[in-house]
Amino acid sequence: MHAALPLMEQFYTIQGEGYNTGRAAYFIRLGGCDVGCHWCDVKESWDASKHPRVELADMVAAVKQYPGRNVVVTGGEPLMHDLTQLTATLKEAGCQTWLETSGAYPLTGDWDWICVSPKKFKAPLSSVLQLAHELKVVVFNKSDFAWAEEHAAQVGAHTRLYLQPEWSRAAQMTPLIVDYVKQNPQWQVSLQTHKYLDIP
Repeated sequence: MHAALPLMEQFYTIQGEGYNTGRAAYFIRLGGCDVGCHWCDVKESWDASKHPRVELADMVAAVKQYPGRNVVVTGGEPLMHDLTQLTATLKEAGCQTWLETSGAYPLTGDWDWICVSPKKFKAPLSSVLQLAHELKVVVFNKSDFAWAEEHAAQVGAHTRLYLQPEWSRAAQMTPLIVDYVKQNPQWQVSLQTHKYLDIP
């Protein structure tokens, strides 16, 4: 039995946001999401049936064409799929496994870095929040700071805390985030640097 997952796209680039900003990374974007964020920039990922099911061996063969060995699995919502075999296959190929998830589904897979970016429309599971290496809260309006603190209260002591302006609202929200982080230095600012660099 060959394992396959719905693949929206995969590409080699620079991680643009959060803890690993600036590092070369290969992105595997899986299809399927029911979280439904109105500002999602990959709405075409939502319907898993619209994306071809690609064998894990073929995904990993594509990764190995590039020198970087950091692999970001994102979506969509990647945890809608069982990722145990995917991470095992990546590890066998010598890759670091980084997950980007809303945390709304139970964790599967073996991860070197877990970034949870909670969404209002489908709450993250506390079991996933507690395992997060990174909590990245997208700030769309002023009320999101209190919402960010609610989630920060649920993560582990080791979790890095990031506030990131929603791209279309960056001009309004970035100054507020800067002030907030100066007042609450347990948080860090995350920017979508790939959008400034004009890369995927």
